[in-house]
Amino acid sequence: MSAPRKNDHKAFGRLSLPERNFVADALRTETVGGVLLLVSAICALIWANVPALSHSYETFSDFHIGPGAIGLNLTTEHWAADGFLALFFFVAGIELKRELVAGDLRDPKAAALPVVAALCGMAVPALVYVVVNTIGGGSLDGWAVPTATDIAFALAVLAVIGTSLPSALRAFLLTLAVVDDLFAILIIAVFFTSDIDFAALGGAAVGLAVFWLLLRKRVHGWYIYVPLALVIWALMYNSGVHATIAGVAMGLMLRCTREESEEHSPGEHIEHLVRPVSAGLAVPLFALLSAGVAVSGGALGDVFTKPETLGVVFGLVVGKALGIFGGTWLTARFTKASLSDELAWPDVFAVASLAGIGFTVSLLIGELAFAGDELLTDEIKASVLMGSLIAAVLSSILLKIRNAKYRALWEEEERDEDADGIPDVYEKDKPEYHLRMAAIYEKKAAEHRRLAEVAGGAGDGGERPA
Repeated sequence: MSAPRKNDHKAFGRLSLPERNFVADALRTETVGGVLLLVSAICALIWANVPALSHSYETFSDFHIGPGAIGLNLTTEHWAADGFLALFFFVAGIELKRELVAGDLRDPKAAALPVVAALCGMAVPALVYVVVNTIGGGSLDGWAVPTATDIAFALAVLAVIGTSLPSALRAFLLTLAVVDDLFAILIIAVFFTSDIDFAALGGAAVGLAVFWLLLRKRVHGWYIYVPLALVIWALMYNSGVHATIAGVAMGLMLRCTREESEEHSPGEHIEHLVRPVSAGLAVPLFALLSAGVAVSGGALGDVFTKPETLGVVFGLVVGKALGIFGGTWLTARFTKASLSDELAWPDVFAVASLAGIGFTVSLLIGELAFAGDELLTDEIKASVLMGSLIAAVLSSILLKIRNAKYRALWEEEERDEDADGIPDVYEKDKPEYHLRMAAIYEKKAAEHRRLAEVAGGAGDGGERPA
């Protein structure tokens, strides 16, 4: 094998220290949110399937609340999907903005791999769904359901199975999900918008312009932005465009680059404040109100017999894995990118399989795609749950097979023998690091010699030759 060219780019190579720290903080919150998401989904399934409790679940989901005069007398289920989930997409907008100006998507060469992988990871599942439903004579309306990836749920799976996935693979999964969210947002805006109220949409556009202008003028104060954001969201909802688009738009407007006097950019600061609310409240509440579907033997059997539901399962399990893996391999094959020496292609396939967990956004798109058909909507939800479960089990097995290798890589990334708070792998090229380590080793050697002398003295009764 020839040596890599000097200009070759290593895919899934070690992150820079600032990027590593940012990814670690972001994934820590996402992991906690993912565990809450998993718990909420389980609670929803129990609540909706226990005969003594199922009626109260339906009553809670269908309970109306809100001012009807302005078109916001919605069910709690609608509030979760259109209101609380806007926080999730607001955070996604900030993440996307940061990736574009300071992250992996800033450099077109580095961005090519996750962007191509994400696009293939959405196109192939959609194609799988279309093929299955064309052959089976089903509805093509749900083609977009298996295109989404749920990063929080995927990280919850990693937390549950206890795998030490290297930070580069975790960062790839995070960037993949950010790009995935962007295209999911575009799909919702373009394909699931009808009966537009242009007056309300114009009002939302004016509100967004005011929001942007206030940010440019460096106006501060949550008491200004929160009411304005609520007005923009309400106008967007009444316009017929899905209300979560308002959250994305406002997230993209925040500045995510730091100035000299700033420790954190405004976008990073607001994301730090809002992400726990999104991951800890908004998304779990959406899961609680959306995942409560009947899972009787007959219902589960229907998942594997109807073309619509079978297309979703195959799209998530087969389409996602083949799409992301194929997109990554093709990028490496036809560009100067090459796989990191520490990883192998089965690692990429395992992560691609993990991306088949399409919980939150897939449930949302399923509700939009089959609005008006309550039975099929519930069956699509069941297929999303089943497909995500199969993808989680499959990826867990693949990741566990390589876990010893991942643990060694993780320990190498975390080792900090000189205890200066910076992992040693980021300092090995610095002369001062080697001086510090030499001093540490000399101190340890001197301590060992002293202990050996004490032990020797104790062994001969403490006598010393004259």
